[in-house]
Amino acid sequence: MKTSHILAAAALTLLAATGAQAETYEGVNTAVSTKSRDEVNAEAVRAASAPNQNVTRGSRGPETVAVSKDRALVEAEAVRTAYAPDQNVTGGSRVNSKVISTMVHPMDARVQAQQGSGAVAK
Repeated sequence: MKTSHILAAAALTLLAATGAQAETYEGVNTAVSTKSRDEVNAEAVRAASAPNQNVTRGSRGPETVAVSKDRALVEAEAVRTAYAPDQNVTGGSRVNSKVISTMVHPMDARVQAQQGSGAVAK
């Protein structure tokens, strides 16, 4: 029984000795800033007095979007892509395969039929 008490005491002493080691304190890091205190203060005042600063995005109504193409052109492009015969097939679908479209695009066929019948394509 005494041996077990001695071994337990030795283990606790060893555990306490290893746990007592701590990192050294090197102080607080110094702040590095490119702005002066007055510039930071002025920026904080501007930010604090900004209107609607706590309003969530989208609650102010629709946001403006810069439009680069005509709506009709984008719609025609989307329809053409949606009706493309090979839209779901890529060159990597099968090993060493090549996609060669043998099907006429439906929109091209429609335009050719209109031009052939004398109708004017829109």
